[in-house]
Amino acid sequence: MSPTGPRLLLVVLIAAQLAACSSSAPVAATTPAEPLAERTDVAPATPAQAAAAAPQAVGKVARMRVMPMHMPAPMPMPDQPSNERYGQISDNPIHRVAEAPVSTFSVDVDTGSYSNVRRLLNGGALPPADAVRVEELINYFPYDYALPRDGRPFAVHTALAPAPWNAQRVLLRVAIKGQDVAKQSLPPANLVFLVDVSGSMESADKLPLLRSSLKLLVDQMRPVDRISLVTYAGGTRVVLPPTSGADKVAIKAAIDALRAGGGTAGASGIALAYSAAQQSFIPDGINRILLATDGDFNIGMTDTEQLKKMVEQQRRSGISLSTLGFGTGNTNEALMEQIADVGDGAYSYVDNLMEGHKVLVSEMSSTLATIAKDVKVQIEFNPALVQEYRQIGYENRQLRREDFHNDKVDAGDIGAGHTVTALYELTLTGARGAIDPLRYGSAGPAGDAHTTELAHLRLRYKLPGRSASELMETPIRHEAMRPLDQADAEFRFATAVAGFGQVLRGGRYTGDWTYADARALAAGSLGHDRFGYRGEFLRLAGLAQALAK
Repeated sequence: MSPTGPRLLLVVLIAAQLAACSSSAPVAATTPAEPLAERTDVAPATPAQAAAAAPQAVGKVARMRVMPMHMPAPMPMPDQPSNERYGQISDNPIHRVAEAPVSTFSVDVDTGSYSNVRRLLNGGALPPADAVRVEELINYFPYDYALPRDGRPFAVHTALAPAPWNAQRVLLRVAIKGQDVAKQSLPPANLVFLVDVSGSMESADKLPLLRSSLKLLVDQMRPVDRISLVTYAGGTRVVLPPTSGADKVAIKAAIDALRAGGGTAGASGIALAYSAAQQSFIPDGINRILLATDGDFNIGMTDTEQLKKMVEQQRRSGISLSTLGFGTGNTNEALMEQIADVGDGAYSYVDNLMEGHKVLVSEMSSTLATIAKDVKVQIEFNPALVQEYRQIGYENRQLRREDFHNDKVDAGDIGAGHTVTALYELTLTGARGAIDPLRYGSAGPAGDAHTTELAHLRLRYKLPGRSASELMETPIRHEAMRPLDQADAEFRFATAVAGFGQVLRGGRYTGDWTYADARALAAGSLGHDRFGYRGEFLRLAGLAQALAK
């Protein structure tokens, strides 16, 4: 066939279809179109036939009035139903130092909010404001703070620099660095894997990912460690009795055998897990339950406050509880975060296997081993030099002033190697404040205008196994102030993440600062990004910027 043959045949076919459209009756919408590839009743035209028909076809095409063609609008896809539950968060307010000079809070080492926000952004949606706990975004990243050198379980560092989103404000960073412990130096561990195998866990991002993640931890276990496996769905059972960490084949086989189905009797599962942990309790060892679930408890005790009270009572036995969140759609993050808090554990959200590796392998020591319990921070600001302050994040970790000295009040724990970062936004004397002073004076202390102390920091903690707390104190002096571009990379990166988190929450206090500003500040503050977490943050900030348009 000559090269002109296929072209002529194409012209003929187009002309014929156009002519049919102009002359034939409308085709019922229910009549399926016959695929061209399956037509067997029409013989192909020869080159001669095509050449003879071409002038007539071309003339017919020229005489036809060709109507403009429009692509049909795509059918809108209904939003997938989501029953994800988040605890309500109200941003910490601005306080006048003359009226409320003392701020008290519990440390927080949870990181679940960051990986959950990452999951939502990667899914093409900005997160709801209540899903963003700014302190968890900041504390997701390891920071290169100096280790303790005085025999204490951790070191405390402070720094000051201007806030990038408001020239009238100064940022105070409080940084805590826990003493690290090598994995092989950890005390023997008694771990109970409490696994949700209810029907809601059958999707790929839940039970299959959970199985793969737990097996990563099994690979790190030593012969002195014990692992038990408890499951719950409509009922509860012990799938694997306490087994030496040396018997990895048996442990992994029990994990691989997990299948999803039935309701979710979470409270009964928690009770059985504590019972199993108590039976294999190791004095002076690590005794911890790892609850892996989407948090969708729907059988038995389902009220969050009741569950918290149950866990709070059980923690007195010396067994802690951490939570690992999985999946989408019906995730009850509010429940998982809160019961880990009262269980002297931490909440992590596992959105992919790399996150499972981060929590259970790279950060295994801090996930399992506690070096300080009930860690509380209290800062008293000098009203002569500081007129206002606002803590960024930690909204659900606020304590009353009198709680600081009360050793019966629970607070956050710090694991081996953990870093904790807290940021305050300050308005110094002479700058423009956000709150008008009282008309009839202040009931607060006058402060000392002749000192360089902006504030005084106190920190209380308990060593594991102790019931009485110990006190650390350090002054925060004005001469520690540095221009932001001269602050260390850790300060600048934490500031970028804090600004990013606040913008995600609506940017109530960050003015015109944008995701692009957060990304630019972070890009110049990557420091030693060993695992690539900070580089990933740049991508997420860019993604949030695109989604916000």
